[in-house]
Amino acid sequence: MKRALSRRRLIWWGAGVALTVGGAVFYLWPTPHPPFEQLYADVNPSTAESLRRFRRAHPLYTVSVSGYRWKYLVAGRGEKTVLLLHGMTGAPDIWWQQIEALEREYRFIAVTYPPVDTLEAMDEGIQAILKREGVREYAVVGSSLGGYFAQYLVQRHPDQVRCAVFANTFPPNDEIARENRMLAALLPLLPEWLVMAFVRKNVAQVVVPASGHDALTRAFLTEMTCGGMSKAQFLARYRCIIQKFPLEAVHCPVLIVESENDPLVKKPLRERLKSFYPDARVHTFPDAGHFPYLNRPDAFTQLLRDFLRDNFRQQLHENSLSR
Repeated sequence: MKRALSRRRLIWWGAGVALTVGGAVFYLWPTPHPPFEQLYADVNPSTAESLRRFRRAHPLYTVSVSGYRWKYLVAGRGEKTVLLLHGMTGAPDIWWQQIEALEREYRFIAVTYPPVDTLEAMDEGIQAILKREGVREYAVVGSSLGGYFAQYLVQRHPDQVRCAVFANTFPPNDEIARENRMLAALLPLLPEWLVMAFVRKNVAQVVVPASGHDALTRAFLTEMTCGGMSKAQFLARYRCIIQKFPLEAVHCPVLIVESENDPLVKKPLRERLKSFYPDARVHTFPDAGHFPYLNRPDAFTQLLRDFLRDNFRQQLHENSLSR
């Protein structure tokens, strides 16, 4: 009888150990990190090589703010500064095609966000970077989360922002939080590799088809989910896009860039964004999806070139009149 009880205890003990080890392996399973050559195998070789060269030539700077390490790059030789803000699955060099095309005319600061989960904390990081780089006035260009944050900066620092581009983004709203309530509650409980696998699936099934199955869009966003960002960063960025803030009339020039087939920003939100900025210029891509600066780089760059030139020229004209 005692032997049977001992055997039973041993079986239960072994089962407990197996479940514990199995659970640990499941949760700690590493996120895949395929090499650059594999990720960008289907991208035009000259495009992939230009990204690789850009990364070698533009190492990231780091500044610590309230315990978080902010990373950013600086490029260009112009007197006027342009601040570039990416979306939830971006990085500073996601803008490299625009930077290379315009770096003779402007100085660019492109940032990425550590896992800070409030717009106030994001603002604190940006202000530290701008101060470190000696920037007092700038144009801001943001896409998706970056476009949402750019609106916050325009509201919070109207004396700093000379003009603004809000691309593939939305105004403060309740819809995004409501539609993603269950997912937002579930994702923090899942291991990082599973969260990133979920994001990759969404990229493959939703984002890439809307881009015309663009190979660069697929490669860059896949890279971001394979070590380019962490689960903590992804969740913090989501909390920032559902944080609401009041919108008041703005007095700087605004360009709104949207895509008619954007799968991540629905038409009612796009229309509401335009209603908040009735004096804004608006450019609508018919079929560029959520990342036109990746899959329509020449057209997107020309929009930036025209908008920045016109508004910085206006600034120079106003300055000459005030003398």
